[in-house]
Amino acid sequence: MMLDMENRTDNCSLIRWINGIILIGLALGFFVIPGCMVILYLHDSGLKDGVIPYCAYSMHGRLTPKYEKWAIDRVASGQAGGVDKCNISGTEWPVFGSVFYLWATESLQAEWEKDPSVSAQSPAVYARKAIDAATELVIDPNHASWVKAHWGDDYLHEENVFYRTLVIAGLTSHYKLTGDDTHLAMLRDQVDSLANELDRSSHGLLDDYPGECYPTDVMVAIVMIRRADAVLGTDHSAFAQRAIRAFIGKSLDKIGLPPYNANPDTGETGSRSRGCGDSFMFTWALEVWPEQAADWYALYEQYFWQHTWGIAGFREFPRDMPSRNWYMDVDSGPVTCGIGFAASAFGTGAARANGRFDHAYCLGAEMLAISWPMADGTLLWPRVLSDGVDAPYLGEAAILFCLTRQPVGGVATVAANGLPGFVYMMLAIYFGGGGLLAYLGYRRLPMGRKKPRKSEVRRPTLQITLFVSLLAMVIVLMLLGQFRFSLIVLFAGQLFPRVVRKNNAQYPELTN
Repeated sequence: MMLDMENRTDNCSLIRWINGIILIGLALGFFVIPGCMVILYLHDSGLKDGVIPYCAYSMHGRLTPKYEKWAIDRVASGQAGGVDKCNISGTEWPVFGSVFYLWATESLQAEWEKDPSVSAQSPAVYARKAIDAATELVIDPNHASWVKAHWGDDYLHEENVFYRTLVIAGLTSHYKLTGDDTHLAMLRDQVDSLANELDRSSHGLLDDYPGECYPTDVMVAIVMIRRADAVLGTDHSAFAQRAIRAFIGKSLDKIGLPPYNANPDTGETGSRSRGCGDSFMFTWALEVWPEQAADWYALYEQYFWQHTWGIAGFREFPRDMPSRNWYMDVDSGPVTCGIGFAASAFGTGAARANGRFDHAYCLGAEMLAISWPMADGTLLWPRVLSDGVDAPYLGEAAILFCLTRQPVGGVATVAANGLPGFVYMMLAIYFGGGGLLAYLGYRRLPMGRKKPRKSEVRRPTLQITLFVSLLAMVIVLMLLGQFRFSLIVLFAGQLFPRVVRKNNAQYPELTN
């Protein structure tokens, strides 16, 4: 009986060994290695100038096979047809994320053609299947089920600005990357029909959804129509010049920026300009109206740029609206101390496009620091914040899109300056958290306990059985791709073995 108890106690000591090694492994994998990767990213000169950062190539190379498989499987499953039309992350995000991926790939390919040394292989070649898969998802009828619910069967020819813009953007990038003319007829139809409809509208505005008009999306639609001209051999320059009527005079809010929403029938502004729309809009505006876009960015900086308490970013609402310093919705993401999550993330792309590397370096560094890059290339926090069911790679594709923006031709650039304190705080979390976790793991090992106290293991057989079951569950969950749940179970295993500490003098039977 005593020998059997000692064997079981020894097995519980083995559990301590295993858990100590697990904690040290987690410290390295989830803190130290990500921290080192962030430092490596921060030394990338592309964050400070107009060249695409080298880290974008490695991120794209690692994301591509995952995106290819996901897009192919999602289209084949037909699951998008059953998503409720009000589920924004389940309807918009898969299509939006695919266009982000295509835009990023297009920019990487253009840079590679200038300097093939930046990547061992052309992005258009190694990503060909992913490019096709992302494009098929964008035009997949099931992925249009939500706009069909809003606009009916004629959803490709009646308003529906946001979705049709994504179709134009996706098909344009696809042709530029592949030279495949399979979808050119559809692209031409969408470009001509949307341009004509916007041109005929009373104030140059159309709805995304019935009763919902967002000038941001209208402006991006105009840019995408002009970008498609290069593929189709068409010329909508005159249309683009007329289209500025929706973004001048009374069509602007009180500080002179395009409003967040508007009434397309009267041209009247709705709510004031917001950072989540402005940052995305000003990424593109220079391509059609460079002088106006430069003035808008100056106003955006004046009313929305904020650098306080070591954190730099764009506000979600103008600084004269302090009551909205704490806010959250599906477009803005969390707003903290006035700084908007989406406004600052997309602000990286806007700042790069406008040559403002004094902003872009701060924002890009913060974005990479908080992204929590893993050894396999996964950006942990963007993955967590994405829709794990319908759009798991949206966050990573959006970061790639922002990092691959380059100054629009002819724009004057402003040099980068120092890093904000937030970046150093994140580095302290990486290495401080990793050090603490490693220390706790070390304390579970025999060499980490100088004078171990004797203890009694209650029900050791049950504890060993539960621990082994948890480890088996971790393996199964990881094989099923349920990474988040596997981590929860792995940490649950740290509760074992449960012991009762004893005084050695009182319990001589526990003395060696």
